[in-house]
Amino acid sequence: MRILILGANGQLGTACSQVLTGHELVQWTRADLDLVQLPDIETTLAEADPELIVNCAAYNLVDKAEQEPGRAYVVNALGPRRVAFFCQTHDIPFVHVSTDYVFGMEIDRSIPFSEEDKPGPLSAYGMSKLAGEYFVRNECDRHFVIRTCGLFGPTRLEGKGNFVETMLELAADQKALTVVNDQHCTPTYAFHLAEAIGKLIETENYGLYHATNHGATTWYDFALEIFKRMQIEIEVKPITSAQFARPAKRPGYSLLDCGKLTSVLGASLPDWQQGLQEYLDLRAQHAPVNGETI
Repeated sequence: MRILILGANGQLGTACSQVLTGHELVQWTRADLDLVQLPDIETTLAEADPELIVNCAAYNLVDKAEQEPGRAYVVNALGPRRVAFFCQTHDIPFVHVSTDYVFGMEIDRSIPFSEEDKPGPLSAYGMSKLAGEYFVRNECDRHFVIRTCGLFGPTRLEGKGNFVETMLELAADQKALTVVNDQHCTPTYAFHLAEAIGKLIETENYGLYHATNHGATTWYDFALEIFKRMQIEIEVKPITSAQFARPAKRPGYSLLDCGKLTSVLGASLPDWQQGLQEYLDLRAQHAPVNGETI
């Protein structure tokens, strides 16, 4: 199958490029197709002649989106809408990746969200991603809309990191860190998510899915696990979201129930701790990714 990957240099795009090797891959970055350039999307997509499109491209600067919500909306909602329309017109499947940030309004939540639960985003970023979901689900019958959480993995984008890299960089310069301990999430390894996508596209079970690694933690406990596995001695102090004020509000609880995906694939994704170890092992090996070093 000829698969077009949009956002191929990002964390998930990089992983999909490595996992979906049994297919003919067309790997596009923003230089090949900028979702802000709306008038040219259909014509440009037609040149790739895809049989399936995986959209890993997104505006994911959560705090900056509060200052430029219009741009976030164009990239995360209007762009995917045009791609979905193209897929519907050409009768090909469309994989669109979304986020746990479509939830957050239920401040007392303690049960993982299912696909049937009502969303309620707290930020401009979350609202733009939710709008993108609705557009894709409405415009393209053969859609896989996949919500994930806390994504981390190697990237070919210079200057782009993830929570793991941020913690390691801070630990190299500081003797003590403060990390938020009241946001409950599931860190998800990009390669595990890419593997799930690879299996899902072999089915015709279209629809909305939650897909994260197994288990739950907070960003504070995630940081502790990173330092433990890297054998880094550093003081880490837990703080609240209110103490770590940011322009955009984050969900206090955004665990996703992945039971639907598990029933379709026959197995759940590995524990997030396994994903972390695989990432750290890959990082230690300086493994090449399409000729480049992580």
